[in-house]
Parts: sequence; structure tokens; C-alpha cells
Amino acid sequence: MTLLALLGASLWYAYGLWMALDTADMPAGLYVAMILGTVFSLVVGIGLMGLVFYSNRHGYDDRASGSSDH
Repeated sequence: MTLLALLGASLWYAYGLWMALDTADMPAGLYVAMILGTVFSLVVGIGLMGLVFYSNRHGYDDRASGSSDH
């Protein structure tokens, strides 16, 4: 509950700051770049986690560590 309260407080504070700033709107190209960067980061992260699980399930981690528990 404490962590949820801290998350809520930080989101409320960030929203207040966002609304207080008078900034110009971003051009459409910057939104496209931000979305592509986010998608690329997610693909890389998901791909690397998939490789970790694949490696673990197929025993590559055991062979690399020198473990002979098989």
C-alpha cells in the first residue's frame, strides 16, 4: 500500500508539473521518433529476455558455468 501511495503521489506531482509548463507542441516527426524508439526498446528487451529463457531451458547456462549436475 505504501508503494502504491508513493506511485500515486509521484504521478500527481508529475502531472502538476506537466500542466504548469507552457511549452510548444512537438512536431509530428518527434512523436513518430519517440514511438519508434519505444517500440525498438521493447523489441530489444523482449528479445533479450526470450534468449535468457531459451538459454536456461536448453541447458546452455549449465554448460557455460562448468556445472556437471546432469
